[in-house]
Amino acid sequence: MQYALHHKKLFILALLMLTVAVAAELSGPFIAKRMIDTHILGIEQPWYKIRQEAGSAGIAAENGDTVTYGGDVYKRGDRFAEGEARGDEARLLQVGTRFVFVNGPIAFDGQRSWQDGKLTVTRGGENAVYEAKSLTQGELYVFYRPELAKLIRLALLYLGLLAVAAVFTFGERYMLQVSANRVIQKLRLDVYRQIQRLPIHYFDNLPAGKVVSRVTNDTEAVRDLFVTVLANFFTGFVYITGIFIALFLLDVKLGAICLLIVPLLVVWIIVYRKYASRYNKIIRSRLSDINGMINEAIQGMTIIRAFRRQKETMEEFETLNEDYLKHQQKLQSLNAFTSHNLVGVLRNISFALLLWHFGGAAMGTGAESVISFGVLYAFIDYLNRLFQPITGIVNQLATLDQSIISAGRVFELMDEPGEDVAEGRLPRYKGNVSFEQVSFAYKEDYVLKNISFEAKQGQTVALVGHTGSGKSSIMNLLFRFYDPQKGTIRVDGQDITAMPKQLLRQHMGIVLQDPFLFTGTIASNVSLGDGTISREKADAALRDVGGERIFANLPGGFDEPVLEKGSTLSAGQRQLISFARALAFDPAILILDEATANIDTETEAVIQAALDVVKKGRTTFIIAHRLSTIRSADLILVLHRGEIVERGNHEELLELGGRYSQMYRLQQGGGAAPDGVTTGIASST
Repeated sequence: MQYALHHKKLFILALLMLTVAVAAELSGPFIAKRMIDTHILGIEQPWYKIRQEAGSAGIAAENGDTVTYGGDVYKRGDRFAEGEARGDEARLLQVGTRFVFVNGPIAFDGQRSWQDGKLTVTRGGENAVYEAKSLTQGELYVFYRPELAKLIRLALLYLGLLAVAAVFTFGERYMLQVSANRVIQKLRLDVYRQIQRLPIHYFDNLPAGKVVSRVTNDTEAVRDLFVTVLANFFTGFVYITGIFIALFLLDVKLGAICLLIVPLLVVWIIVYRKYASRYNKIIRSRLSDINGMINEAIQGMTIIRAFRRQKETMEEFETLNEDYLKHQQKLQSLNAFTSHNLVGVLRNISFALLLWHFGGAAMGTGAESVISFGVLYAFIDYLNRLFQPITGIVNQLATLDQSIISAGRVFELMDEPGEDVAEGRLPRYKGNVSFEQVSFAYKEDYVLKNISFEAKQGQTVALVGHTGSGKSSIMNLLFRFYDPQKGTIRVDGQDITAMPKQLLRQHMGIVLQDPFLFTGTIASNVSLGDGTISREKADAALRDVGGERIFANLPGGFDEPVLEKGSTLSAGQRQLISFARALAFDPAILILDEATANIDTETEAVIQAALDVVKKGRTTFIIAHRLSTIRSADLILVLHRGEIVERGNHEELLELGGRYSQMYRLQQGGGAAPDGVTTGIASST
């Protein structure tokens, strides 16, 4: 509702157009009733001779409401003006497929028969016989001729109302579709914006495929709520309301009886949703699991093939798919049982009540109790129209429930606490970083314990240690992907928790062990679409890190297309683009996370030179397993089980003869690793 209210003017306009369309369309049966009762079957009303002076018959015959038959001029009883003189009465009555003329009144109406010029009317035990003449088609046409102009006018009015209904129905549906699509456009934008606001740890616990499923599949299901479900329910309820108004105008008693359909429909919807919701929750969950597994399989296709896990992966997927199919079939069975079948039952009950009501009225006494054929036609027409929107509503119950379940999943993501993307810019800070008694835990166990150190502007600080010692956690805290439970981290003396995360990161850069590249070109992956980085600046950054040599053999040079994740480029080429990106953004603090771990020896020389260029004038943090790459670092921190166990430069740590010294000798081909190091070095190697 909150999203719909953003476009309430369009929804209100659609409602008004729908109201006009319904009024125009539902006027049709009333016009048809008038055509039948007044102008087609109306000739059975009493006719009277017109009293006239001698020599005036021709004038009377030319009157639009009069007819000439047998030398006399007649006029229907309902066409006389008040006080106008009437002559002798005559009647036209239908008997089977013929009409007969009775030159006089009839006492009562009932079952009719005609034979040998005699009309017999029977009602109960009474019989009345009259002299009657069978009319030819030409003679019958004479009595119908005054009605033709009125019938044509009503037919044109009927067609005109249909045209109005068609135009306004188109306008209503168009406005409803436009407003609904705008609602979903805003919803998808807000969902994607929310993803940018969510903390990093949210994505640690929710696979990427499931997040994608909520942004695409679930929002698409919510779109169906507005575009399909809302349209059907919206128009359906307006049509049903209009039809009930028309039914009450025709016959209050039968209109009241037909109202029983409404509580049946409400109970129907409640019962259906009780069972359908259970199935839809499982279906949407399984669909999300399937998307997550597909995403994971595509990302890990190399491993699946290398370890010949295709069959096992397929079996796991088939289990999910089979469970999805099973609950889809349960939902389809429920839909089949509660859709057209139940509508048919309601329709048949309604027509039975209609026949009972009109049959009883026809069996009553007196001509006044007999229901006209026009009213009967209008009631049947309206009842047929009544079940069209009911069918539309019932058929959308499944979509309604799916949409509500999906909306719940979308808004569950929207309700996750996040942080708005900060606007503006911070002045470029110097890059002095200090950790003061910092302790941090992802869940319960602390992975960092009482970490304290200081990195001054322009210094290079290296973090070494076995896998799980806490190196990457320090970088996560510095980037504020997470905040510590204890202690303080300062940049240029300011507590970073007092700084907006996005503004803090404006002057930070990172080069990962496996750099992420986006679809585009080499140059666009350097600038990342940032308006402050011109093409010239991006090209200069690539040249400064040695890109001309590395990318010289590519047909497009710096404009070479980059596919998803840079799959067509080598590890060294991807890494060099990552260095150029860091250089172009000119960060005050630079983090290099195993930046030279996955490159060949030839490219390493270029990368090492690029590293020296990128580090110049910046506070640099290096996470490294190759200790030979950090020999020039100003400060080396050796971590073990979340604590700093050694600190100093390369020479100082070698002289110390502790953990760092043993790790270095092990990598150089001699010595034994200290406890807990062997596994880390082996795994990193």
